[in-house]
Amino acid sequence: MTDYYANPSTMTLLYSLKKHLALPKTSWQICLLAAIGGVASAGLIILFTASIDFIQQWYLPQKEDYTSLDAVSRFDLPIIGALLILLFAKLTGYKYLRTGIPFVLHRLKVAHGVIPLRNTLNQFVGSVLALASGFSVGREGPAVHLGAACSSFIGSFLKLPHNAIRTLCACGIAAGISASFNTPLAAVIFVMEVIMREYKVHVFIPVMIASIVGSLITSHTYGPAHKFEYFNKITIVVGDYPLLIMLGILLGILAFAFNRYLTLIIKHSSQFHIISRFLFAALITGALGAAVPHAMGTDLTAIAFAIDGNVHYQLLLGLLLAKLIMTIVALGLGVPGGIIGPILSIGAIGGVSAAAIANHFFLQDTLITDYALMGMAGFMAATLNAPLAALIAVVELSNQLEIIIPAMIVITTASLTSGQFFNNRSILVMQLEIQGLIYRHPPIEKSLLRIGAMGIMQENFRLLDPEHLSNNTNFLNVSTNNELLIVKESSPSPSFTLLQPIQAALNDTPPIIKQQKLIPLSYQATLAEAYALLKDTRDGGVYLYDGAEDNIIGVLMFVQIRRYLIEGKAN
Repeated sequence: MTDYYANPSTMTLLYSLKKHLALPKTSWQICLLAAIGGVASAGLIILFTASIDFIQQWYLPQKEDYTSLDAVSRFDLPIIGALLILLFAKLTGYKYLRTGIPFVLHRLKVAHGVIPLRNTLNQFVGSVLALASGFSVGREGPAVHLGAACSSFIGSFLKLPHNAIRTLCACGIAAGISASFNTPLAAVIFVMEVIMREYKVHVFIPVMIASIVGSLITSHTYGPAHKFEYFNKITIVVGDYPLLIMLGILLGILAFAFNRYLTLIIKHSSQFHIISRFLFAALITGALGAAVPHAMGTDLTAIAFAIDGNVHYQLLLGLLLAKLIMTIVALGLGVPGGIIGPILSIGAIGGVSAAAIANHFFLQDTLITDYALMGMAGFMAATLNAPLAALIAVVELSNQLEIIIPAMIVITTASLTSGQFFNNRSILVMQLEIQGLIYRHPPIEKSLLRIGAMGIMQENFRLLDPEHLSNNTNFLNVSTNNELLIVKESSPSPSFTLLQPIQAALNDTPPIIKQQKLIPLSYQATLAEAYALLKDTRDGGVYLYDGAEDNIIGVLMFVQIRRYLIEGKAN
């Protein structure tokens, strides 16, 4: 072979790494990169959390204790936070305000998980300010965004194949969620069920490693305990199952209402400027926060108040309504932050409300914390359409395996009610569709995304001078050992033509040669990108280049892609 990589000195370790990672296989190399990405993602999440705590210590005796503020201060705080978010957004550019899980799903489709720096900066600073100023948003959305950005940056910096960058993006998301909640298994399941929407071993293993790393780092920093330490041992018995079924039905209806009104606000508010939207969200948050302080902030304040045990069901219903409105308005109007934290809070309050009503009217002796957990599981499953992630999350948050059967009853009932009777879907998918963001992969494309073109390219080729296009007499003598023969032309621009003999020379008749112009494609591309260039003609091929387009390193033919789709292998 007489191409660019024929010189052994150019066969660098990095090139070998890239070629290896282009294949959909589990390897120690991708696992090592996943661990490095997990460390970076967890470190960024710790900085994110510390920034929120640092700001809140200036005006709150305890973090998220908004009851210590007077009503006027609670009203003013979200407005101040919104103004600061808008000021930073103006410095970075308003068009970079798309953040959170839906944006990451969109970037996985259009950019293989690579997140722009300005969006990441807006996510970090905007979410810190939103969470510190009492908006009803969560930390897991920023954790997903920041983790994805951190790990995908490593892949982009090393210029790895796009399929490897997608895997690293998933690893960063798992590390971010695990670092935020200290729930490594739930983080893995969430990534596979909600983000990637498929279970593949070559992705599952590095995602698991990144999740473990994220959990270990935050456990070492903040201790091994979860932030939901107040859940007692589950006391639900078989006799409580009818009430669990009723709770699941109510949660399914509530999830439908939540998803519907959130998407309606997103749809109809898009015509207003971001300044008007943020200030209106701040006014609603401030007004409700002044009246119901426990509804402000993330999930901790509201859940701790709801499971106190001495709260009347009417007050719980008021807290539930306030939390619903504050969350829908904040997220619907674009305030940066996550959705899972508020979902867990709303579900917990809904479960506690159902238990309080049952205790009041039916004289039951229902343990409040049991139904808080059931509400969290059912509402999360119905709103995100992620039943397995919801189940694993509540098991890890409660540290109790006894919760599995009761939680499954609530989850299945809530999911069936929401999906079967109201055609409810994942709120993340609904957000993407209402905002016009592409996120779906056709089945063929989804299969081809798993493998990089570099992994199966043909490297055994010989570059010929343009004179071979006109002089075919000794054409067959040029090729040896099944080499591909490629003519390189430099004028007016670099181009490569593949020469394929169709019929050998007979007597004085020259050989018949088929000429196919090769399409340039970056070596980082996946088979999906190559297929997109060749699907119309269903013939020919692409040449892969490194850096400049005249630096050819391999050739990929359409027949290889077709063989991969039919047989599962390309060579």
